[in-house]
Amino acid sequence: MMNFADTAVAVRGLRVSRGGAEVLHGLTFEVPRGQVTGLLGPSGCGKTTLMRALVGVQVVSGGEVTVLGEPAGSAGLRRRIGYSTQSPAVYRDLTVLENLRYFAAVLGAPKDDPERVLTEVGLADAAHQLGATLSGGQLNRAGLAVAMLGRPELLVLDEPTVGLDPVLRQELWALFHRLAGRGATLLVSSHVMDEAARCERLIVLRQGEILADDTPDGLREATRTSDLEEAFLRLVAERAAA
Repeated sequence: MMNFADTAVAVRGLRVSRGGAEVLHGLTFEVPRGQVTGLLGPSGCGKTTLMRALVGVQVVSGGEVTVLGEPAGSAGLRRRIGYSTQSPAVYRDLTVLENLRYFAAVLGAPKDDPERVLTEVGLADAAHQLGATLSGGQLNRAGLAVAMLGRPELLVLDEPTVGLDPVLRQELWALFHRLAGRGATLLVSSHVMDEAARCERLIVLRQGEILADDTPDGLREATRTSDLEEAFLRLVAERAAA
């Protein structure tokens, strides 16, 4: 087990139930500080539920979740975590810049933060567009910009590259690694397996269980394949045969 000084997230036996059915089945894992960790798996496997548990907005039925050394949902974590959901929290009747200035004021972020994050996510040209006029990809980037305000220690990003073209996806992944290089920890979910290779570490989920927790190279080696999508399929087959 890692020391808390080296660990951004520590999960022990996490269980979550909805409508009387268990959707996360006793998950246990750790996320190291200063890395880009991918949370991979098909839609409906429990990625969003897990992320909600990490940021403290999901009722859990069992287990422990520690984030940056504190229990998930602690008041002291509010300004240390940035969370970008699949439905970006952007007011449609405000411009992108007005949104960012509002959220920066709520968070107590530096006054120049809105301009900084706009540039980093590639939305500077859309600063004065109303939220209602943004494309789906622009909304995703606006939501990411909100999450980056105040330079949080942990960024929890739920499918941040959905709806983006390949060039923008590449630019955002480069940004994620720059942020990690500055000391931030990123947990990035995706259901697109080709994004797995962009992560330093992978947690692969299926049906509320962890199929693998390894580096991309380690996952390839363990499944004896050079293709990460094929590696996922082999993990599924091995679990079914067990």
